[in-house]
Amino acid sequence: MTHTFEVTWTLDGITMEGTMVCPDGMGPFPAVVFVAGSGPTDRDWCSPLLPGSNGSARLMAEAFGDVGVASLRYDKRASGAHAMENVGKLIGKMSMQSHLDELVEAVRVLSGQDCVDSSRIVGFGNSEGTLHVLHYATTTQDVPFAGIVLAAPPGRPIETVLLSQLARQMSQIPGGSEVMARVQEAAARYTAGLPMNADPSLPDSVKSLLAGLEAPANRPFIRELWVESATDVLGKVQIPALVLIGAKDMQIDMHADGIPLEQAAAGMANVTFAFPTNANHVFKEDLRTPADIAASPGSGYNEPGARLDPETMQTVLAWLTQYFPSTEMAK
Repeated sequence: MTHTFEVTWTLDGITMEGTMVCPDGMGPFPAVVFVAGSGPTDRDWCSPLLPGSNGSARLMAEAFGDVGVASLRYDKRASGAHAMENVGKLIGKMSMQSHLDELVEAVRVLSGQDCVDSSRIVGFGNSEGTLHVLHYATTTQDVPFAGIVLAAPPGRPIETVLLSQLARQMSQIPGGSEVMARVQEAAARYTAGLPMNADPSLPDSVKSLLAGLEAPANRPFIRELWVESATDVLGKVQIPALVLIGAKDMQIDMHADGIPLEQAAAGMANVTFAFPTNANHVFKEDLRTPADIAASPGSGYNEPGARLDPETMQTVLAWLTQYFPSTEMAK
């Protein structure tokens, strides 16, 4: 059994909101802080850009609570119910550091809960969130992580990952190769520090995506993120780390991203890799063929009935049991 409650705190004049799950019984318990992926993805790992509210972070938090692991999941200031009113306050201030500041404050709140053992806090990031977890884990913090879980970390620079995702989508439409050529030209200008000057003949959805990268609210953050990869930082991690990349992930690739990550962690006994067979980007089970998934990207993420991938959960719980046993997990 668990009990769930809401917590709030203030960072730079903006109220942040999160959800705590605490196991019932004798604590304090090991705990996880969830860090969501890119854009408007909220504390539950749901996005207004995709259908459904059946978020993986919420489901994982409930599953962890049942085995004696507390958790906090939080809305980034540019996500969740108050995203629109907060964005204006963040113009020119959003950066990799501002995201790290959010995580630092979330860990402070988590560590202050009576049910939490502050010496056994694990950072659990998804996609872009893995980068923020890595930055926390490899810098000096008042409450250091005891371990980290990197769920779908980009092993290549974000520019490369994004272009590969677009190329996969464009391959599904007539004339997609020509569209990608113009996208790559715009991306090359951006990489060189210039405006993208995207071709006006690009599809509206692609122009919207590229425009978002240059939006004032996203600067200087996107330019910093553009060249980042988890490979650059993983080798500096000295605590237990679990790297997860689903074989059905159409955004992070188990080979293209997984291989450089494995190379970066070569010889590191503290880093464990797992590539669950049917897990998608948010670690829901997806039994479709890769071709069917590519034809409908994002479907099945948070829709009703989508369940957490059993292999993933077995792997994560076994890893937590090994490094951060609680009374309930040890039963």
